[in-house]
Amino acid sequence: MTSTAPAGSKAATVAGENPGLRIGTAPDSWGVWFPDDPKQVPWERFLDEVVKAGYSWIELGPYGYLPTDPKQLEDELGKRCLKLSAGTVFTGFHKGDEQWKRAWDQAIDIAGLASKLGAEHLVVIPDLWRSDATSEVLEARTLDDAQWKKLAAGHDRLGKALLEEFGMKQQFHSHADSHIGTTREVVRFLDETDPLYTNLCLDTGHFAYYGGDNVKLIEERPERIGYLHLKQVDPNLLFDILKNDTPFAEAVSQGIMVEPPYGVPDLAPIIEACAKIDSDIFAIVEQDMYGCDVDYPFPIADRTRKHIFGCTHFARVH
Repeated sequence: MTSTAPAGSKAATVAGENPGLRIGTAPDSWGVWFPDDPKQVPWERFLDEVVKAGYSWIELGPYGYLPTDPKQLEDELGKRCLKLSAGTVFTGFHKGDEQWKRAWDQAIDIAGLASKLGAEHLVVIPDLWRSDATSEVLEARTLDDAQWKKLAAGHDRLGKALLEEFGMKQQFHSHADSHIGTTREVVRFLDETDPLYTNLCLDTGHFAYYGGDNVKLIEERPERIGYLHLKQVDPNLLFDILKNDTPFAEAVSQGIMVEPPYGVPDLAPIIEACAKIDSDIFAIVEQDMYGCDVDYPFPIADRTRKHIFGCTHFARVH
């Protein structure tokens, strides 16, 4: 798809390059949450179907799902003309100083692998207060001031180390059933962290899960938007989920994250608002659907890409 890039954008200055955000997808959109689960789509089929759906950018997904040997992964992606946008780690810095080793051990493996394949971003997801495996309540739903301080300091330390060691940027992902989910919580997180080291992977579905206005946040904090996950929430089901305090994993099994364009938020204004900030921002389609049949994801991925490229002039695959 070609179109006119916004004035002043990077895309407008590169002759022959499609303007707009770089659109990709992730193992999550194929129902993959774990490195090894016999119910999940095999990784070779995932990669083949990504290509068939028309994407050229992917995320690493859970470490160990795709090959962890850099040469093997490079070969598998290269023969399919795929490129890697980011890896993912999980953190719990609010719990105390001992969480640093856990985070950095993950980073050594995941950032170490992803950076060798050219990825410049690490998506960081905070621990949930309620288990996504068992639905057990693990801790209080909100943080006290001391925990907030530990959380912010831990992420800034991680972001600084990632830049220095791997040349990668930390992109923090607010999440349902985590301590950082509502607009107030996300804004406080931004206020208490350093933009040099900590910015947002704005997940449009998770932010909307608690009523967040994605476009408003983008317009008010444009300098903090480093990465996007494109996702929609079923607005009819959402109020039942919240009223009944349904655990996130169960909500996913009920279809809370719905195929575009049947949910909220509208993706086109979000993509267009971010393209005005930086046309090289990644926008990775990530529809939570763990537990689905292996034949279910591909048609959705195919339709979703067509929808995104049909509703905005600010999307590109390369």
